[in-house]
Amino acid sequence: MKTLLLAASIAALLSAGAAFAETIKVGVSAGPHAQIMEEVKKVAKTKGLDIEILEFTDYVIPNQALADGDLQANSFQHQPYLDNQVKDRGFKLVSIAKTVNFPMGIYSKKVKTLDALKDGASVAIPNDPTNGGRALLILADKGLIKFKDGAGLKVTPADVVENPKHLSFAELDAAQLPRSLDDVDAAVINTNYALEAGLDPAKDPIAREGEKAPYINVIAVREQDKDQPWAKTLVEAYHSADVKAFIVAKFKGAVVPAW
Repeated sequence: MKTLLLAASIAALLSAGAAFAETIKVGVSAGPHAQIMEEVKKVAKTKGLDIEILEFTDYVIPNQALADGDLQANSFQHQPYLDNQVKDRGFKLVSIAKTVNFPMGIYSKKVKTLDALKDGASVAIPNDPTNGGRALLILADKGLIKFKDGAGLKVTPADVVENPKHLSFAELDAAQLPRSLDDVDAAVINTNYALEAGLDPAKDPIAREGEKAPYINVIAVREQDKDQPWAKTLVEAYHSADVKAFIVAKFKGAVVPAW
């Protein structure tokens, strides 16, 4: 009888463990998103969820991989970028949680203030519609340019109607912007790429974006997976006190918790 009870207890434990343990693949961009997800992975492990982290070096592939089912989730983009991808590429992807904000910065090796930019100065911005528009909006917020009425978030250089300094815009791949600093007068750079290049997003910019809600980053999943138990566990792990404390201590204001 004791042998039977022991065997039954072991079988029950193994069965429960198999049912509870689950592994998902989460795509991230290299840098802060990857570092944060490593902390999320530790917390998720205590909740019975194993996370396999896959790093990507651009903004295009992670959504395609998610849509194709090669990933269960990704964490690398802000909401306007996801919205643009869904609209333009037909992805059936949704956000399930807010994560962090990466205030964009304007960097320069040539000048120390925006006022010091000379007439005809060259400014590099990201070449994707969402981040390019975001960069231009920062320049507008700082009083360097103005747009035509109703231009919205996805503005382009063609929407500029006032440009007193006659700035010229070089549209480059976002990952290449730090390298452009030797060739342009200023560049508006996403925080993750600034960090990868050894820049300090809290100290080095000559101007910095305000913490605007539209550009808060998100966790994205396929529509069909948004109510899966693992999705809830992933969000709980990300929104834990341990992960928030890591972000605050690690990035010192360059990356801001947004939940």
